Amino acid sequence: MKIENKENKTVINVGLVGYGLSGRFFQGGVLRGLKEFDIKMIVTTNPEKKFQAKLDFPRAEIVDNIDEITKNDTIDLVIISTPNQLHFELANKALDAGKHVVIEKPFTPDSLSAKALIEKAEKLKLVLSAYQNRRYDGDYLTLKSLIASGNLGRLVELESHFDRFRPEVKKDGWRECSLPGSGVLFDLGSHLIDQALDLFGMPDELYCDIARQRQSSEVDQFEMILYYEEKNLKVTLKAGSLVNVVLPRFMALGTKGSYATYGLDPQENALRCGESYPIPAVDEESYGILHEEDNQKVIPTLTGDYRLYYKGIYEAIVNKTIPPVTALEAYQVIRLIELGHMSDAEKRRISVKDNI
Repeated sequence: MKIENKENKTVINVGLVGYGLSGRFFQGGVLRGLKEFDIKMIVTTNPEKKFQAKLDFPRAEIVDNIDEITKNDTIDLVIISTPNQLHFELANKALDAGKHVVIEKPFTPDSLSAKALIEKAEKLKLVLSAYQNRRYDGDYLTLKSLIASGNLGRLVELESHFDRFRPEVKKDGWRECSLPGSGVLFDLGSHLIDQALDLFGMPDELYCDIARQRQSSEVDQFEMILYYEEKNLKVTLKAGSLVNVVLPRFMALGTKGSYATYGLDPQENALRCGESYPIPAVDEESYGILHEEDNQKVIPTLTGDYRLYYKGIYEAIVNKTIPPVTALEAYQVIRLIELGHMSDAEKRRISVKDNI
């Protein structure tokens, strides 16, 4: 593996595995705006996706399997953007070939396979990370900044929602099929859990209630509560597939005030519409409100940028810095999902420190 140097700038050659929603928009659409990366190869077996990949990246080679990437010495970074049940197998192959690896969330379908990947990456001294782009949503960055500023006082409760209204189960949607790593707790829950851990670290205990609300569905609604004893803090994470009302994306309650914000960061919609960076910030009507004792204050929403994740990956590969999302953090998310299933099955709080 040899990282190229073009015009006095180190360029990382990328092999992208999978060209569905994530591969095309959240990976390809983001990397297209970064000169530090060059997508050289794309793996997909779907004829329509092959055609689309060639339109989007005319210079890339479109191939049928990951072996074409792993045996290519010019590829530095492999991005796994496939159905969740394939993450471990494909990432394992890429690491064995000496490639750095980014895996679309959720990292792996179970914590044991996550540990195995971590051990291999550490042994081979390769970068291994999970793509948690929602750390770079503007509303989340604003919440993080507001908490750090102390304007809320001591935070006592945070509620985080990621809701949809999809009355019908997608028959051909692998995220909703009975497969390892499927269901809304793995899909949307991995974002919410990662954000909570980024803000507060691992909780002391958790409780989780899981539901199957639509006919013939996998997990399509959950509520997970994280308890932080020393902080006297409760964090509630919720996602559902039958929510046809606008609820707060974030609601933070503190000793000095409360903050609520609505709606989703515009990046996903913009990328899916074929827009390129820089993507405009949310409009002022979507700004969050800080409710203090005697007044209300509009808090401008910061501009999110998913490219920041890959800029961090670049630094980790080229300059040996810590990845923006470590493999350990990715493992912790998967382990909390497993403990969430345990909590639901046993109908009780679960000690995290005793089960991590």
